[in-house]
Amino acid sequence: MNLSIIFAIMIFSFLVITHEFGHFLMAKKAGIGVIEFSVGMGPRLLHFQRGETMYSLKLIPFGGSCMMVGEDDSSDAENAFGKKSVWARILVVAGGPLFNFISAFILALILVLCEGENPAKVTAVADTYGAGPAGIQVGDVITEIDGDSITIGRDIALHFMLHPLDGSTLAVTYERDGQEYTTQLDPNYTRYRTGITYTASNAAAVLSAVEDGLPAAEAGIQAGDVITAINGTEIVTGQDLQQYFDEHPLDGNTLTITYERNGAAYEAELTPVLGSTPALGMTAIYTHEKTGPVGTVVGAWHEMGYSVKTVFASLKMLITGQASVKDMSGPVGIVSVISSTVQASEPDGLYYVFLNLANLAVFLSVNLGVFNLFPLPALDGGRLLFLLIEAVRRKPIPPEKEGMVHTAGFVLLMCLMVFVLYNDIVRLFQ
Repeated sequence: MNLSIIFAIMIFSFLVITHEFGHFLMAKKAGIGVIEFSVGMGPRLLHFQRGETMYSLKLIPFGGSCMMVGEDDSSDAENAFGKKSVWARILVVAGGPLFNFISAFILALILVLCEGENPAKVTAVADTYGAGPAGIQVGDVITEIDGDSITIGRDIALHFMLHPLDGSTLAVTYERDGQEYTTQLDPNYTRYRTGITYTASNAAAVLSAVEDGLPAAEAGIQAGDVITAINGTEIVTGQDLQQYFDEHPLDGNTLTITYERNGAAYEAELTPVLGSTPALGMTAIYTHEKTGPVGTVVGAWHEMGYSVKTVFASLKMLITGQASVKDMSGPVGIVSVISSTVQASEPDGLYYVFLNLANLAVFLSVNLGVFNLFPLPALDGGRLLFLLIEAVRRKPIPPEKEGMVHTAGFVLLMCLMVFVLYNDIVRLFQ
C-alpha cells in the first residue's frame, strides 16, 4: 500500500477516534448508555462486546460513531440520552469538538518540544526597500500589522493571505529590547523578478505559485515543481533557495533552473526581468527557537490558535469571494495534500515527515472541531443550538420538528460533500 495512503488513514483515524471518544467519555460520565463505539463506516471488520457497549472497527476508514441509548429516538430507559439534564446533554454533544481541540493542543505541544516555538522574529532585512527604510532591524519581533495581532511568525503569512500586498503603506508594530515601536512600511520597490513563489522552510523547495507572463512561466515551470538546483548549486530546502537568492541577488543574468515534476528531472533557462512589485523586505515567518516549559505551553497554544485563525480566515475568504467552494477539499483532496507533504518531506528523513504531518494533523483536528461547532443542522453545533434553546425555554423542541431540521441539514451536507468530492477528483486529473 502507498505510504501516503497509510499516513492518510492514520491521520483520519486519529481525528475520528479523538472526536468520537470525546462523545463517548462524556456520555459515560453522564451515565448515558453507549450501544456502540465504532471507527470507520460500512460493514464491521472486527468487534467485541464490553459491558453494554460494542466496540467496532469498520471497513471504510473515514468517519465513525458513538451510538447512545435514546439518542435518535425516544427511550424510557434510565440511561437514555433524553433522560439526562439539558446541561449533561450539552456536555456530551460538545465533547467531540472539545477533544479535537485537546488532541490538537497535545500535538502542537509535541511540535513545539521538537522544533521550538515560532516567534515572528526578523531574521533578514532588505537595506533599500520595505523594512530597512522603515527602521526595522534583524532581531525585532513583529507584534502587529495594520491592526492584526501577530503571535507567531506564520501569522504574517496568514495576514497577507487575507490582505494581499497592493502597494499600500503598512503600519507595523514590533518589539526591540523590551520596547514597542510602530513604523510605516512602504512595500513598493523595483526589482528583477522570475515569477516564482515558495516557502523558505526546512521542507523541499516546492513552488507554491508561478506568475503568468513572467520568465519562470514562459520557461515552462509550474506551481508544484520542486527546485533542486540553480546554476549548478544544489537546492534541498526552501531555506536553501532563499539563501541562494540572498547570496546571488537577481541582476538580469540568465539562470539555469533544475527542477522535478512527478519524479522526473527537468532543466530550464530563464532571464529575470525588471519590474515594480510590492514586498515587505524582511524575513520573519519560519524561525523556530527552543524555549522553556512555560514557553512551550504558550507556543503550543499559539500554534493551535493559528490553526483556528486559519479556519476562520478561509471561511471569510469564502464569504467575501476571495475563494470559492471549488477550493474546498474533502477526503480525496486531503489525501492528496498528505501525499504531497510526504513526498516533499521524504528527502529530509522520517523526522521531518513526522513534523510536517503533525502540523497538518493539528490543522485538520482544529478544522474538524470548529466545523462541528457551526450551528448548522446535522452537525454537533446544530444539536447544541437546539439544546441551548431548550435550556432557555426550559422545555425541549418537539422531537419531530428537530428531526425534520436535522434531516434536511443532513441532505444538504451530503450534497455539499458530493460536490467537494467531485472537485477533488477533477483536481487530481488537472
